[in-house]
Amino acid sequence: MASADLRQELDCSICLNIYTDPVNLKCGHNFCRVCIDRVLDTQEISGVYSCPECRAECQERPALQRNITLCNIVGSFLTIRPDQEETGIFCTYCIHAPIPAAKSCLHCEASLCDNHLRVHSKSSEHVLSDPTASLGNRKCSVHKKILDFYCTEHSICICAYCCLIGEHRGHQVEMLNLASAKKKENLGKVLQKLTTGRAKTEKRVQSLQKRRREDQEKAAGMTERVIDLFRDIRRQLDDLEGTVLKEISRQKDIVSLSLSDQIQQLEIKKDELSKKMRRIEDLCNMTDPVTFLQEPDTGDLCDTENRERHDQQVYGVGEVDMALLSRTLHTLSDILTDINKGIYAHVPIDLSLDINTAANNIHLSDDMKTASVSIIKQKRPETPKRFMNNQVISSRSFSSGRYYWEVDVSKSGSWIVGMCYPSIDRNGVNSCIGNNIKSWCLDRDNNQYLAKHESKKISIPEAIACERVRVCLDYEAGQLSFYGLCDPIRHLHTFTTTFTEPLHAALYVWKGCVTLSGGVRRWEK
Repeated sequence: MASADLRQELDCSICLNIYTDPVNLKCGHNFCRVCIDRVLDTQEISGVYSCPECRAECQERPALQRNITLCNIVGSFLTIRPDQEETGIFCTYCIHAPIPAAKSCLHCEASLCDNHLRVHSKSSEHVLSDPTASLGNRKCSVHKKILDFYCTEHSICICAYCCLIGEHRGHQVEMLNLASAKKKENLGKVLQKLTTGRAKTEKRVQSLQKRRREDQEKAAGMTERVIDLFRDIRRQLDDLEGTVLKEISRQKDIVSLSLSDQIQQLEIKKDELSKKMRRIEDLCNMTDPVTFLQEPDTGDLCDTENRERHDQQVYGVGEVDMALLSRTLHTLSDILTDINKGIYAHVPIDLSLDINTAANNIHLSDDMKTASVSIIKQKRPETPKRFMNNQVISSRSFSSGRYYWEVDVSKSGSWIVGMCYPSIDRNGVNSCIGNNIKSWCLDRDNNQYLAKHESKKISIPEAIACERVRVCLDYEAGQLSFYGLCDPIRHLHTFTTTFTEPLHAALYVWKGCVTLSGGVRRWEK
């Protein structure tokens, strides 16, 4: 009987079943979370909330606190409870041995085995049910009568006396079977919505998983490309180093041979000059004029002009070829330029929209590229980052460099495309892109194009029809430009300023949808 008493304490007084996610009110009574939520939703119309057990009232919807202890007891009870046929509900009258009960009598508040059921009263007031340990909960706590009805106003099971003379007199009531059927029908609808939501969530998970695989494949391909690129760069540098060193060595040998030859010739010339100097000194030391003047071959001692010219020509031979080294350095510079182009010029950077900033009337595609106006309000939590109007910004920001990206506007007749600081207001008229000092935009409304910043409008007079818009950012130069990608491409407007914060791409959609097309690319002037 102790087990039966414990089982009775674990029944919710609303659904009369064992607690599911039990929560309690301030008065201390416990209920299933779903059951009490449904009761409170019903009471919300009147503005007064009360406990289904003790009728304690409060003006504000009470906070539901999860009863962790009771939850653990229910879990343990369900875990250790043996099979119903073996140790379930036992006959109340079989006191000598536990006999499984076949039925329970709500009037007698007793469970009966097959033998005692044969002699049990067949009167209509003796209502039989499947074996249950919570017989007391199936009777009205006030009138001690069987619960036959359900009060829809208070979402609670009541007896006939409650309907006729009790506090539920005049309330809308239903038979328990009908109320149970309606509740199951409503739960079926909720289950259908949850099933649909889970299917959508699963689809989105699959889409994100596919995108992750694609990104991983792209990263693997990029890694392989970079490895091959730098392997080729190292090979070219090694070849270039070998060529330059070989040329320097060749020129060194040539210059060394040339200089050795010049040194040898100069040494010979020095000896000849020394001999001439001694000869001239000897002549100058003669005292006899006749002997001095009759001395032969004195003219060639002064003939040094031709030799000096020849020496000058020889001395100019053998200098390092700086032009060749200059060409080599230019070749190295070209290699580095090719490296920069190979890494940056053709690899787009991913650009996606930030769902944490999207207004609740803006629907985002699974790949976070398309923003569209939604009739059904999205149930996203309201946070300081979320816009209250029809706009959203990118998750990526730009604080340096030159980039461009494109926006597909073919499915929207009214839109705004631009950029803004992350500190832009998220609510109010001034939070709209272009209506404040922290954003710049191109606005199209009814075929009229406007460039806007700080609510100042610059009209673009000539009407154009383009399905794509290109946005070009030069952060250091403080320039933000817009182009219409029609035939031919049209420059629409350029803002020039000094950027002081990182910039995010921003979209505002009046109707239809706009899409970030492709990724962000670097560009050179």
